[in-house]
Amino acid sequence: MPSFPSAVPELPVRDLDAALQYYANCLGFTIDWGGGEGGIAGISRGDCRIFLTSAVFREHAGNTSPIVIWLNLDSKEAVDALHEAWRATQARIIAAPESKPWGLHEFTAADPDGNRLRVFYDFATPQAGG
Repeated sequence: MPSFPSAVPELPVRDLDAALQYYANCLGFTIDWGGGEGGIAGISRGDCRIFLTSAVFREHAGNTSPIVIWLNLDSKEAVDALHEAWRATQARIIAAPESKPWGLHEFTAADPDGNRLRVFYDFATPQAGG
């Protein structure tokens, strides 16, 4: 069986241009293509790719926010460092980093539309390096 590439989630946003600015200025993503006029844009940061879409673009699908995306980092230190970096840019932090009883060290951030990014490191699963 062929392996899958990384998934590219589609996040619904009310104002695509404002969302692009938030993801670029607060969360450190690069705007790769698109914008408000076309109703869809692609952003990336490292190996993470996300599509942001306007209400008109996704009208046929009916998907709405909030959507949750999990970002799996390589260490607890990386989770804590990203939290500090995002906090310094006034990103909307929902929950501070914490090691959970289920074996994830995580924090949660949100975009202006309520979509959530759960940033974590899996320290309990042996194959994850924990």
